[in-house]
Amino acid sequence: MSFNSLGLSDSLLKAISKKGYTTPSPIQQKAIPPILKGQDVLASAQTGTGKTAGFTLPILQLLSQTQPVRNRPIRSLILTPTRELAAQILANIKEYSEFLDLKSTVIFGGVNQNPQVTQLRQGIDILVATPGRLIDLHNQGLISLAKVEILVLDEADRMLDMGFLRDIERVLKVLPQKRQNLLFSATFSKDIKKLAMGILQNPIQVEATPENTTVDAITQLIYPVAKEKKTELIIKLITEGNWKQILVFTRTKQGANKLTEFMNEAGIKAAAIHGNKGQGARTKALEGFKNGSLTALVATDIAARGLDIPLLPHVVNFELPNIPEDYVHRIGRTGRAGANGKAISLFSPDETVFLRDIEKLVGLTIPKENIKGFEPDPNASKEPIKQGQGRTQRFSAPKQPKVDSAKKTNNLGNRRTTSSNNDRRVNR
Repeated sequence: MSFNSLGLSDSLLKAISKKGYTTPSPIQQKAIPPILKGQDVLASAQTGTGKTAGFTLPILQLLSQTQPVRNRPIRSLILTPTRELAAQILANIKEYSEFLDLKSTVIFGGVNQNPQVTQLRQGIDILVATPGRLIDLHNQGLISLAKVEILVLDEADRMLDMGFLRDIERVLKVLPQKRQNLLFSATFSKDIKKLAMGILQNPIQVEATPENTTVDAITQLIYPVAKEKKTELIIKLITEGNWKQILVFTRTKQGANKLTEFMNEAGIKAAAIHGNKGQGARTKALEGFKNGSLTALVATDIAARGLDIPLLPHVVNFELPNIPEDYVHRIGRTGRAGANGKAISLFSPDETVFLRDIEKLVGLTIPKENIKGFEPDPNASKEPIKQGQGRTQRFSAPKQPKVDSAKKTNNLGNRRTTSSNNDRRVNR
């Protein structure tokens, strides 16, 4: 099948050809036709499957079929959980709309709102937004969603994980009742299906891969290791393997910072990326990782969501996630665009429950390989660590002075939040 057979306009085909694409991916083949027909769609697609073009291309086609009115009200709203993903979706829209008379922009928190407001006032056909900043600007009377024709919830499962359900509900209340709805998610969990039932009207359900499976191009391997030797082992693997580009996952922001410090001390150029990092630091770290000046990017699950890193050869789970679906999201960062990738997990006995749940979800027993000198004590406790913990003994952090949680605020709209909510809200 070619893009020509999907019913796309000559202007879109010209932009697609300019990017060098000739054959649509499976999710594009399945999602584009029903979207062009105006149907609601519930789509399951993992990272790296081409899902963004799966909804941006038909949206551009539908909006371009009518002449834009003078003041260009927002006609399509794309909601996404993180700043990085929002920026990447906008870049995708800009590329494919090169030969169309359509305008688009992005808004997200963590930066000055004034340039964003200026863009909105000039008239926008397509808006890509994170929920928090969108609600902030709407509450200030700086944005109207009264003319939205097409709503997209991208990475819907991650938005629920990050606690955005109430924000999504607030947005839905100010949208027109009559509209087309598209919901994209890496997994079809019970919560996602419940959300879809409340939003979608007679949806077409499409899947790029079987539900909650991992892509075939990824080689998965587990190294059993004593918990206190994980840092030493990952440094050994990177150094002796001469790995050049590694995305490393930790469960906590503190763990990401500490591991980054140890890597740099060992001569491995690394940077951490998580919710406590400012947008400038996050952008600099990602650019350094892409251009090769950094060898390792150490990230938490939320911060890494939506990162577009093509041809990534290695993903390392320094700590297994306590949510099994996150394993699928993590390793989906490699093995993309037809390339092979390797996903390695450093597994300590206290993560036994996590590994069991992951293997149950993906439907396979992940191969294990011992490295001499790093094997865990066979008598070590298999008692699972408490949720939110996960630092090794070397990662112990100094005690922080107590802070009145009622006075703590994040830097996105001065909303009151406890420290336990920071992971969820700072990525808006």
